[in-house]
Amino acid sequence: MTTATPVLRPASTGQRIGELLTRGRDWLDRRGRPAWIVATVLAFIAAWPVGLALLGYMIWSKRMFGTAKRTIAPLYSAPSTGNSAFDAYRAETLKRLEDEHRDFVEFLARLREAKDKAEFDQFMEKRDAKTDA
Repeated sequence: MTTATPVLRPASTGQRIGELLTRGRDWLDRRGRPAWIVATVLAFIAAWPVGLALLGYMIWSKRMFGTAKRTIAPLYSAPSTGNSAFDAYRAETLKRLEDEHRDFVEFLARLREAKDKAEFDQFMEKRDAKTDA
């Protein structure tokens, strides 16, 4: 009885290009928006269609205007310490802090909106008082 040995085929060219693009994207993401802008400018210099494609990707993926939310991975992930209880505690604490930060930012936005509304209502009352007089 013979067992079939798996045949390892080299990755196709498309897979290699995909991996290369993914690594490049991750590398640029770690360096932030300035790295994306430099890459786009260099791509325009090298070949304008590539630069145009990169600019389109930046706008489509919301990397250009900084509105992309990182929901796939946390903002910070520390290496494991080897102590699973501590790692779980640290992960839970970081998640709680991120949630509190998000809630605080939302609270500040609501506070700004309330202040703007109060100022606008005050303006409208003054305007209405002037038109009545």
